[in-house]
Amino acid sequence: MGASPIFYLHSMHEGVQVSSKLEQLQALLAPVVEGLGYQCWGVEFIAQGKHSVLRVYIDKEGGVLVDDCAIVSRQVSGVLDVEDPITSEYTLEVSSPGMERPLFTLEQYASHAGEQVKIKLRSPFEGRRNFQGLLRGVEEQDVIVQVDDQEFLLPIDSIEKANIIPSFD
Repeated sequence: MGASPIFYLHSMHEGVQVSSKLEQLQALLAPVVEGLGYQCWGVEFIAQGKHSVLRVYIDKEGGVLVDDCAIVSRQVSGVLDVEDPITSEYTLEVSSPGMERPLFTLEQYASHAGEQVKIKLRSPFEGRRNFQGLLRGVEEQDVIVQVDDQEFLLPIDSIEKANIIPSFD
């Protein structure tokens, strides 16, 4: 699958912060995805009233095909119907991470050290929310990004969204 646009909004939903909803959904869905033989790359929940989206990213050695997404979608949909963690209407999307791979965990940041990234913070750090540069790695709970000649240590909990910038050399 090609690169797909990634959207993430950190907002309030039913009086609960979406990040805790995300943790709940990740804990519920990751074992289902992994039980089918795929890696659960990450989960996004975009709460937008009747247009909410639950996006589950899956990965596997050799890449993800449309049939893989369909298999995971059926299984995840069944679990969501039984567990009912989202009480409002939503659309379920199952996708590969694509070329503009979103990053969710410290392990993912560490494994993509040396690549160009685009990071958006929940609130400004040193007067800015957006950082684009070389991903140097991780240090404890911080992501290290080099922008021009300056290195920034960004706490992973402050990152709203992060994506790999594809290289076409």
